[in-house]
Amino acid sequence: MNKTLRAHADRIVSASLQAVLPDEAVQRALRSFTPGAGKTLLVSTGKAAWQMAKAAVEALGHVDGGVVVTKYDHVKGEIPGVVCCEAGHPVPDENSFAGTQKALDLVSGLTADDSVLFLLSGGGSALFEKPLISGEELQDITRQLLASGADIVEMNTIRKRLSGVKGGKFAQACAPAKVFSIVLSDILGDPLDMIASGPACPDSSTCAQAKEIAAKYRLTLSPAARALLGVETPKVLDNVTTRITGSVRELCAAAAKECSALGYEPVLLTDQLDCVAREAGRFLADILRTHALSGKAMAFLAGGETVVQLTGKGLGGRNQELALAAAPGIAGLDAAVFSVGSDGTDGPTDAAGGYTDGETLAALTEKGIDVFSVLQNNDAYHALQAVDGLLFTGPTGTNVNDVAVALLPARNG
Repeated sequence: MNKTLRAHADRIVSASLQAVLPDEAVQRALRSFTPGAGKTLLVSTGKAAWQMAKAAVEALGHVDGGVVVTKYDHVKGEIPGVVCCEAGHPVPDENSFAGTQKALDLVSGLTADDSVLFLLSGGGSALFEKPLISGEELQDITRQLLASGADIVEMNTIRKRLSGVKGGKFAQACAPAKVFSIVLSDILGDPLDMIASGPACPDSSTCAQAKEIAAKYRLTLSPAARALLGVETPKVLDNVTTRITGSVRELCAAAAKECSALGYEPVLLTDQLDCVAREAGRFLADILRTHALSGKAMAFLAGGETVVQLTGKGLGGRNQELALAAAPGIAGLDAAVFSVGSDGTDGPTDAAGGYTDGETLAALTEKGIDVFSVLQNNDAYHALQAVDGLLFTGPTGTNVNDVAVALLPARNG
């Protein structure tokens, strides 16, 4: 293993993750928040809701009331002035509905002088919900949509109309109070109306589209549900200011900044990577081979979320597969490829990602490990473990996709 490149990889991983942790991300966004003359209330939902709320209260000093709705076992203690609720994810349950109702009760009857700080992170679609039909029918319609092959946009177009908080309706419930929304994005491209189905975002879809989708997939709907498809969602919200923070773009930007500090010229290839993990790894190796003779120290970055093709029964994750797939392509080069998941857990493993360099293939071969066979069995974890190629961070408390980096140090002579 190239110890210098591995040390650089560890530094880049640490710096990039630090920039997108809920604490720093929320505090950064709050710099542009000016509370009104009235009450300041807090509502936080999603998998990072507790961390985001804690950071906000610490930064502000206090709030006049608050509600957190997060996943079971994600509340880590009391937050002054805030009621913390745990609920079902990925399927909403009665606690999801109860926690959401507490948030709606909190923001009812506000004035134009009041402010609502709304903190949103991945997982909010299940955790933050007030169905306008029975919970059982909502789950049944969701199952029908899943079975029919409807895409996420089509599903949300239906679900927003069956919800009392999605599609901008939560912000509408807060009016005339001002809503300052801080969003920790886990969706590529940061589409605000898609993250937790946009509780504080105007809805771009229409009733006509919802009815077309229901007809297209022949959904079985009660009269009440069918009537709701004809009730239009908010198209304009003049009481909302939104700050996206801690997204994969910021993850990439922080990684690029650390690469520069280490002497590499950073090149952002994409922040919307969404291909097969093995193909991404081979592609990054190809890029390193193309520039290997340039003599310049360069770092190529790709943010996003790849997928794993399951062809075996081994242990691993998408970031580990990406790194391992690059090993044959960079064999013998003074170069490295590594990839890490911002949540600190890659697949069903305790590793956050994987690292390989120009010496990895030889080290694996010496141990009798064949990269192609390992990838076919989806067993990247054990292969990388054998050559000290696993990256560990522990759970981070955030989730803004992944970042992969291909490092090429300066060449002398």
